[in-house]
Amino acid sequence: MIIQLLTFIILLALITKFAWKPLMNVMQEREQHIASEIDQAEQSNQEAKRLMNEANDELKNTRQNAQQIIDDANETAKNQQAELIKAAKEEAARIKENARLEIEQERDKAIQALQTQVGSLSVQIASKVIEKELSETEQEKLINDYLDKVGEDNE
Repeated sequence: MIIQLLTFIILLALITKFAWKPLMNVMQEREQHIASEIDQAEQSNQEAKRLMNEANDELKNTRQNAQQIIDDANETAKNQQAELIKAAKEEAARIKENARLEIEQERDKAIQALQTQVGSLSVQIASKVIEKELSETEQEKLINDYLDKVGEDNE
């Protein structure tokens, strides 16, 4: 039994020296390797989160810029629309005023022509009346004929 105990102690010493320490070293190396892999994975995860946050910020800025561009374009379109409407109204007012002036000029010309024609006809009637002595009915007929003639000339 003493021999067995001694053999066990020697065997335990040999296992400790040759097997246990290398086994523990391998376990420590494995533990360190796993720890470094975990640290590296955490760093990669943090880097990915940082990059994702940067990408989200960039996307947010891009959306804001796009919205600003859209707002500016809408504002420019509204301004151009207002300017076009204003210009069209001014042009319509100018055309209307020109037409009004032209109508007035034509009316004045027509009135002047009528006055000239009436004056001329009056002189003709007076001269014919003076040339002949007409009865009242003949004078009325003569006046009506000249008025009808004036009416036909104006049409």
